[in-house]
Amino acid sequence: MAQETDKTDSTDQDSAADTISDADAEALALQAMAEAGLADRPEVPELPDFSGMLSAAAQGSIDILSDVELDVKVELGRAEMEVQQVLSLAAGSVVELNKLAGDPVDILVNEQLVARGEVLVINDNFCVRINEIVRGVSELQPFMDESKEKTAE
Repeated sequence: MAQETDKTDSTDQDSAADTISDADAEALALQAMAEAGLADRPEVPELPDFSGMLSAAAQGSIDILSDVELDVKVELGRAEMEVQQVLSLAAGSVVELNKLAGDPVDILVNEQLVARGEVLVINDNFCVRINEIVRGVSELQPFMDESKEKTAE
């Protein structure tokens, strides 16, 4: 049994001798690279500071979008009607909307609510004065979800 203990102790000493420090490992790696002919490679130069170019690139990105066409709608109100009611519409028919006269109108861009405003008449043309910009709110989502549910039925 004493012989077994001696063997274990010598094995522990061998494994301790086999472990090398990080510095020694790096030196060995450099030596291996030199022997392989890789040590002569030039170092990669440090990249220039592009941070100033980022703001210019961002401005350029916005300029690219300046001629993109968007679908803009002004919604006075909504009404729910059955097919029979729609088929009975004729010239002079009146459709009652869910908003009152003078209520703000919704301004939608690509079906997304972006602003609210009031209807004006200038030189016999309808116009909309924007009174409020809606940020991060989609009030149409409940209506769109409701429409999808009705379509699914």
